[in-house]
Amino acid sequence: MTAGAGADPRASTWLGRLVDVRPGEAPALAWSWAYIFSILAAYYVLRPIRDQMGVAGGIENLPWLFTGTLVGMLALNVPFAWLVKTLPRARFVPLTYRFFAANILLFAGGLYLAGPEGDVWIGRAFFIWLSIFNLFVVSVFWATIVDVFSTEQGKRLFGFIAAGATLGAIAGSATTAILARDAPTWALLLGAALLLEVAVFSMRGLARLSDRLHRAPGAGAAIGSEAHPAEAIGGSVFAGITRTVRSPYLLNIGLFLLLFSVTSTFLYFEQAGIAKRSFPDRGAQTAFFASVDLLVNLLTLGVQFFLTGRIVRRIGVGPALALLPAASILGFAALAVSPTITAIVVFQVLRRAGNFAIARPIREVLFTVVPREDRYKAKNFIDTVVYRTGDQLGAWSFAGIGALGLGSTAVAVTAIPLSALWLLNSLWLGRRQSERQRAALTDERTVPEVTKS
Repeated sequence: MTAGAGADPRASTWLGRLVDVRPGEAPALAWSWAYIFSILAAYYVLRPIRDQMGVAGGIENLPWLFTGTLVGMLALNVPFAWLVKTLPRARFVPLTYRFFAANILLFAGGLYLAGPEGDVWIGRAFFIWLSIFNLFVVSVFWATIVDVFSTEQGKRLFGFIAAGATLGAIAGSATTAILARDAPTWALLLGAALLLEVAVFSMRGLARLSDRLHRAPGAGAAIGSEAHPAEAIGGSVFAGITRTVRSPYLLNIGLFLLLFSVTSTFLYFEQAGIAKRSFPDRGAQTAFFASVDLLVNLLTLGVQFFLTGRIVRRIGVGPALALLPAASILGFAALAVSPTITAIVVFQVLRRAGNFAIARPIREVLFTVVPREDRYKAKNFIDTVVYRTGDQLGAWSFAGIGALGLGSTAVAVTAIPLSALWLLNSLWLGRRQSERQRAALTDERTVPEVTKS
C-alpha cells in the first residue's frame, strides 16, 4: 500500500484514469476509502431499519422525533468539543466511534429481548439515535480528511474519496435489502458495530500518512494546520458555536446546510407517506427504503468516479455547489405542477445522488481554508446542530402546511424560493473560498525559505 518506488505502474495508470492522483497520495486514498466505506456501510445497514421504525411509530409523530434528534445533537456537542479540546486526533476520533458502537450493542440487546414485533419506544429511541449517529460519524470523518488533505488535493480527490462512501452505502443497503425479511434486526446491528471498529483501524492508518501527504508533490498549502496532529487542538468547548456566529464565512456554510436540510425534510416526509400507503408489511417497507437507497447510490457512484473532479476543476467551487439548488428549483417546480408519486421518488433519487456525488464532497473543500479548530468544532456544530435545526424547520413547516389543509403543491411552492436563496448562497461561498485560498497561498509564498525548512 505504498506509492513511489516499487509501486505497480499498471495500478497507478488504472487509478490515474479515474482521478488525478499524484505520487505519494495513493496510500492515503486507500485508507480514506476503507475508512468511509466502513462508516457508510454501517449506517446504510441501519438506515432502512430506522425508516421502517419511524413509519411504524406513526408518521404524525415524526416531527417530535426530529425534535428529539435536535435535543440529542445539542447534548452531544459539548462533550465532543471537550474531547477535541483535550485529546489529540488519534484518541478522540476512536473514542467517538466506539461510543456509538457501544450504543449499537445496547440497541441490539433491547431488540433481541423485545422479540420479533419489537417495541415502539425502542423504535423511536433508535430513530432519534441513528439520526444523531449518521451526522456525527460522517462529520468526524470529513473533519479528519480536511485535516489531512490540502485545498488543492481536496478539489482533485474529495469526489473520488466520496465514491468510497457510496460503495459502502451500496454494500450496506444491499445487505439490508437482501436480509431484512429473514434476518433478525438485532443481528444486522451487530454487523454495523463491527464495521465501526474497521473505521477506527482505517483512520489510524490514514493518520500515520498525514505528514508524508503534506509533503507530496502538488499538495499545495496546508492552510490552517498550525497544530501538529499529535497535539490536542485546545480552545473552548463552546468554540464551535462562538466561532461560527462570529464568522460570515462559517455562517454562510451553516445557511447552505440549513436550506439543504429544510428542503430535504420536505421530500423525506413525502417519501415516508408513500411507503406507508403502498407497503403495509414492515419487512416490505424496510426493503423499499433499502431499494431506494441502492438506486441513489448506484447513480451517485458513476458521477463520483467520472464527473465530480472534472466538474469542480472545470467550473469552480461556487458554480459546482450551485448545481444542487438549481436542480432543486426545477424539481420542486415540477412537483408543484404534477405532485405524483413517481415524480417525488424520481426527484428524491436525483437530488440525493446530486448531493452525495457533487455537493457533499465540494462542500468539504470549503473547510480546507479555515483554522484547524474550526475544522472539528465549528464544522461539527454546523454538520449536526445546524443541520438538525433545518430538519426541525422542515418537519414543523410540513406539519403546519398539512394542518392548513394544503398538500404537496403548497410544499413544493414553499421550497422554490428557499432553493433560489440557497443558489445565491452557494455562489457567494465559492467566491469567498477562492479568496481565502489565494490569500493563504500568497502568505505561503512570502514566508522565508529558512522558516519553511
